[in-house]
Amino acid sequence: MKPANPQTAAARLKKFSPLRPTLAIVLGSGFHHALTELRVDQKLAYARIPGFPKPTVSGHAGELYFGHLGGTPVLVLSGRAHFYEGHAMDRVTFATRTLAAFGVTDLLLTNAAGGLNKHFHAGDFMVLTDHINFMGTNPLRGSAIPGLMRFVDLTDTYDAELRRLLSQAATACKLKIRSGVYLAVSGPSYETPAEIRAFARLGADAVGMSTVPEAIAARQCGLNVAAVSCITNLAAGISKDKLSHTEVLETAERVKTSGAQLIRNFAELYGELKIKN
Repeated sequence: MKPANPQTAAARLKKFSPLRPTLAIVLGSGFHHALTELRVDQKLAYARIPGFPKPTVSGHAGELYFGHLGGTPVLVLSGRAHFYEGHAMDRVTFATRTLAAFGVTDLLLTNAAGGLNKHFHAGDFMVLTDHINFMGTNPLRGSAIPGLMRFVDLTDTYDAELRRLLSQAATACKLKIRSGVYLAVSGPSYETPAEIRAFARLGADAVGMSTVPEAIAARQCGLNVAAVSCITNLAAGISKDKLSHTEVLETAERVKTSGAQLIRNFAELYGELKIKN
């Protein structure tokens, strides 16, 4: 069987809706309530899109939406494939490459993360300024992709203009937002206290199990990237409690309205900026 092709998947998407958004948003754990703010034009299960892997993690629906958020046309992915689920990196990043082939130019990634920074609290939101890839592999590993740069410069992975819009979006809903460095591990086990101490010394403010592969693939495809984490728990050795996915989901539920408002405001500001330009 031939491997899935992002161009083929993008062509399929174009048949489902006349909308041609330039902004796409990936909703990770803690952000799915943003769908309540979305005026839906079309909804598709990932199973209907060739090459899209079905997520197996609680809270990741595996659905793609065409619609308007804050009045702005958007593509919204509710859920993602994770490396720890057993997917190869080309599967983890397939949706990102499909979005690029579709014509998306700007990508907002969201996730749940554990807080390392001593000033962070469970329920905070953090805009990514940079990342550290500790997943043990790179999504660009393998044969060169024709027409795309192999040795991608990641100096400015997270776009300054999009980060500014996130800060403005937080101010608009009176939400205090942090900024910092996200460190990605493969998972699915949580980190040991010794690992957390090491990651903090490396300069990480939060740790998670996603986002970085998508960000790297997106930059290879020429997309502008922004990312925001919901700090759903304090990391091992910092928190006095045992870590669990249940805690992640409980914190996400507690701050779901704030997360939804942040994403909606971001989309609205993005749309206003596009009109001006």
